[in-house]
Amino acid sequence: MNAEIITSGAELLLGETVDTNSTYIARALRDIGVNLYYKTSVGDNVDRMALVVCQALERSGIVITTGGLGPTVDDVTREAVAQAIGRPLILYPECMARIEAIFARWGRQVGENNRRQAYLPDGASPIPNPVGTAPGFIVETDQGTVIALPGVPREMERLMQDTVLPYLRGRMGAAHVIIKVKSLRTVGLGESWIDERIDSLMRSANPTVGLAAHTGLVDVRITARAATEAEADAMIAEMEAQVRGRIGDDAIFSAGDDRLEEVTTRLLAQAGVRLALVESATGGEVARMLRSTAEGVQVVTAAHVVDGPEALAALLDISPAQLDADGWVSQMAATAVAASLIDTCEGGWGLAVLGDMGAHGDVYGEETGQTYVALGTPGSPEVRRYPYGGDGFLARRWVSVRTVDLLRRQALAQLAAGG
Repeated sequence: MNAEIITSGAELLLGETVDTNSTYIARALRDIGVNLYYKTSVGDNVDRMALVVCQALERSGIVITTGGLGPTVDDVTREAVAQAIGRPLILYPECMARIEAIFARWGRQVGENNRRQAYLPDGASPIPNPVGTAPGFIVETDQGTVIALPGVPREMERLMQDTVLPYLRGRMGAAHVIIKVKSLRTVGLGESWIDERIDSLMRSANPTVGLAAHTGLVDVRITARAATEAEADAMIAEMEAQVRGRIGDDAIFSAGDDRLEEVTTRLLAQAGVRLALVESATGGEVARMLRSTAEGVQVVTAAHVVDGPEALAALLDISPAQLDADGWVSQMAATAVAASLIDTCEGGWGLAVLGDMGAHGDVYGEETGQTYVALGTPGSPEVRRYPYGGDGFLARRWVSVRTVDLLRRQALAQLAAGG
């Protein structure tokens, strides 16, 4: 079964509203085995939306629309669908009765604009809306089926769960297909590097393998289609083993939805680590990432942001000579700061992230800045130098991700050693 989504509303085309409805519907369709190949957004114009619906019915058996079912003149979905399928709008008494009952509870009279919501294409099956006034509807035609849902997310979601998904499952019957997805979340590997190593796997038709890149992170997404969950799980497991064999396990921090910082702080908590840290160029991003998790609130005992050697020396009572010999953004300075931080928390680690964006932080592809990351632990310190250039926000995010990954790897090593 192939489906298509049409979202309507000028606010979507103007960038004033983020379309979360399509994401929700797409995931719901995926989970019951419905193919989704197209998604279109259209403004509040009857003729344009009718054209889009006609085009969708030519290539998809199921067309799901969201938005445009309200009481105002720019809510045109009912008229557009009726025009597209060549049917008139007629009054549905049961819809009118429900709208009148809602207004009676509010102590108000039903206006003409709200009466419009009770008019649906002839032959449509109304979808009751228990959390709003706008009913949805399902209308089956020779060309295909149109399912119209409200644009308010909580209303759309309720109608999807109560009516639309059961309806689609019934339509699929014995042809019901399970679609399962598993994401291997990696850190520190480039998208092109991964692509070169799993290129042949990405040509697989079932399961499919795809990549989704984020700053410093790449997700390897494996999607399997099968008649049963067990078959889909087996297909994913076989493909996952091949992916891991080609890119290695070290960089895979999650085989689910966990964020890097969630995995890292969980490991740090298991290892009994307490962390104090100082940041300069990253502007507190490392601390923000760690403290955004439940475990991070307990793990991070102190976090400071400094903007120069004087502030750093005053904060940690370090001799300026320790910072100035090679410059305050240096391996020696970062190591000295990390060592000093260890003493500030019991059983703790000290983390120093000292960086300089450089004079031309906006030059993409050029090494215009550098950061030294030093992690002080009861063992030998770990020090990394990260050169970067380009957009300042992305550079800070990239260094922060690599720093959190350094913590993850060190926590794994300590746990493996029995610490």
